[in-house]
Amino acid sequence: MKFEQHLSQQQKQVQKLAMTQQLQQSIQILQYNSEELNAYIETKSLENPLIDLQSNTHHSDFTSSSSRTYTNEEHNYLNQIPDSQTSLFEFLIDQIHLNYRDTYLRTLVLFLVEFIDLNGYLTIDLEEAAQQTGATAIEMLDALTLIQQLDPAGVGARNLQECLMLQVERDDTAPPLAYIVIEEEFDLLANRKWPLIAKKFKVDLSDIQKIFDYIQTLTPSPGSIFESTSGLYIRPDLTIRIKNQQITVLSNKKGMPKLQFQQAYFERMQAVEDKEVQAYIQEKKNEFEWLEKTIIQRGDTILRVGKEIVERQQAFFFNDDRPLVPMTLREIAEILDIHESTVSRAVNGKYLETPFGVFELRSFFSHGLANESTGEETSTSSVKRHLQRLVDNENKAKPLSDQKIVDLLKEQDIDISRRTVTKYREALGIPSSSKRKRYDQ
Repeated sequence: MKFEQHLSQQQKQVQKLAMTQQLQQSIQILQYNSEELNAYIETKSLENPLIDLQSNTHHSDFTSSSSRTYTNEEHNYLNQIPDSQTSLFEFLIDQIHLNYRDTYLRTLVLFLVEFIDLNGYLTIDLEEAAQQTGATAIEMLDALTLIQQLDPAGVGARNLQECLMLQVERDDTAPPLAYIVIEEEFDLLANRKWPLIAKKFKVDLSDIQKIFDYIQTLTPSPGSIFESTSGLYIRPDLTIRIKNQQITVLSNKKGMPKLQFQQAYFERMQAVEDKEVQAYIQEKKNEFEWLEKTIIQRGDTILRVGKEIVERQQAFFFNDDRPLVPMTLREIAEILDIHESTVSRAVNGKYLETPFGVFELRSFFSHGLANESTGEETSTSSVKRHLQRLVDNENKAKPLSDQKIVDLLKEQDIDISRRTVTKYREALGIPSSSKRKRYDQ
């Protein structure tokens, strides 16, 4: 048997998308939200001497009128707001130095404060603390007691039960049995085995209900009020105006820096007879032009997607119950002749400002459930609203079971399984029927 090897040349044409660095950066810029884009542009301006950032922030009438009216610093209340926030640790240290004398016990208090976490809980065992400091168990307990007398109420607790007890202890408006019920029957209360508690303390179930409702007003993390609130503000990318039943979608450029080219600096550098300088300045010019073009493309893409979303969801903006029709990323992508992933990047973390609130663009997308009677589809968000409405209007003494919700939805031509109702209920943060039952009805 002979084995022969034949060599031949073939020419093939293959179409491939080359992911250049600039293309990757363009995709990333589309994915950025407003704050991330701002930070990216500021970084680029530091790297490129040809980029000059001009602030695009417009002062509100309130700000300008305030500056005219309150010329006296003592009466300008906006100036009284501190520019930095005190941390929980600093707040506790200030109270300790203010309220407690310089004694050995205060030294132990200062030691324990080092182990208070951001939620206000003590993270070190008292026995371990005693070993590290050489103090007795009683001395460490006394030190902890002093911490637990500080503000905010509940600070220095070693667990949730103790945290709630510390808050109840200081509240004169707390129900009479609240403290002792939390202290002795915390697990029964949490697991809603209230008849056992009522029998033990010889009270009505409605009294236990009041205690449970009161506990809902307490905070499980007293230190959380000291967390920074920066980054919680949303800068909408789009704004809508509704007039005469017509909706106009606008790009929101307020707060976004405006790129300007440093023409004078560029011309001075061009006059320098040095090839490296010439190459460098041309590279930075190209970078400026690319960045300016990419930012414009990003804004145009978000605006196009936003307009199509608004066009498809007209009822949401005109009807009080804010209904949504089923709509997918693919449908918008096909209409606009762009890739589905582009639509996804254009709606994630991007927000639409309306006269009745601010909404993430992604929230307008939902799959549909078939409606047997009409043949049309009902969006999952609409089903969730129906479910929420049923729970809101139920008899709290006899809450609706998931199966009962299925039956009631079917009467509204919404045919879904009990498992789906359970999934939607949990997604909405609605407890099961046994945990929704109230005893004060």
